[in-house]
Amino acid sequence: MFRFRKAILGLALLGLTGAAFAQASIKITGIGRNATPKEIAAWDIDVRPDFKGLPVGSGTVDKGQEIWEAKCAQCHGFFGESGEVFNPLIGGIQPNDMITGHVANLTNPNFPGRTTFMKVATISTVWDFINRAMPWNAPKTLKTDEVYSVLDFMLNIAGIVPENFILNEKTMRDVQARMPNRNGMTSNHALWPGREFGGAAKPDTQNVACMSNCTPEPKVASLLPDFARNAHGNLAEQNRMVGAQHGADTSRPEHQAGDKQAAPSTPQPAVEKPVSSADASKPDAKKAVSLLQKNGCLVCHGLNNKIVGPAYTDVAQKYVGQVDYLAAKIKSGGVGIWGSIPMPPQTLNAAETRIIAVWLAAGAGK
Repeated sequence: MFRFRKAILGLALLGLTGAAFAQASIKITGIGRNATPKEIAAWDIDVRPDFKGLPVGSGTVDKGQEIWEAKCAQCHGFFGESGEVFNPLIGGIQPNDMITGHVANLTNPNFPGRTTFMKVATISTVWDFINRAMPWNAPKTLKTDEVYSVLDFMLNIAGIVPENFILNEKTMRDVQARMPNRNGMTSNHALWPGREFGGAAKPDTQNVACMSNCTPEPKVASLLPDFARNAHGNLAEQNRMVGAQHGADTSRPEHQAGDKQAAPSTPQPAVEKPVSSADASKPDAKKAVSLLQKNGCLVCHGLNNKIVGPAYTDVAQKYVGQVDYLAAKIKSGGVGIWGSIPMPPQTLNAAETRIIAVWLAAGAGK
């Protein structure tokens, strides 16, 4: 664990100090290699409260509404009201909040919840989150102008900007001046309920950096044995391929300090064998379940039990033999047939989609 922490710390320092530092001749024995400028650029996408890192671009409310209805509304509702799974994003702020910079409903014990713009103090935080994490099934796929547009639409339905407002790297500062909770950020508070509701007044943590007689650095006393590293499959193959952070290759023994290090291997996305027309009509349970695992479908659907969505055996029983229908539903997503919790559109290719659809239409057997 400590070695992992040191590795993360090393990467963070490289990111903070930029490409020039990455090319310096600093050698850290046993921890990878220096990051290249291109690798640092891939990590360095944060947008700070002073708007440093904000890319040039612009968006409109109308464009944002188009994107929202296509990619966001299934989870967050057409007006940010959300559904059963997610908390509402919009609501709870009043015109006077944008004048004072304090949201009155945050101290109203009768108000039922806290929405995004009630809580967030800096608009750059919302831009950054959308840019790096949304939509959840395909993060980092929105272009810069699309991020501006989605955020512009959210600000409009929240009543913070008018419908003709153009959001860009310059007008973000105007929005910041109207953020309802811009003056509400605190660092000296307790967990809910806080002192505003008569709850705990003592901060949960208030750390002060130790400067003398500090606790010695911990040392690793034991490691996960090699036979257990791959007990649940190769982590490198289970992480999403989006982004620069991948799991360790647990199919190999962990590298020990001082060992002769083999050339690093880059996890590659699994390449699916093209499905021939002869095979396309035959259910392949092993391949179908593998695709469900690879694409995170089993997080919401159990093979034989309902989780968030219905069990695959229930879907199979309802749509016996309907391969084309099932393939279309997998690609388009939907809501209403199995309840009010939406299933977002999936990004599988046509061959992968058909493998799952054929398996379902044949009964979802093992």
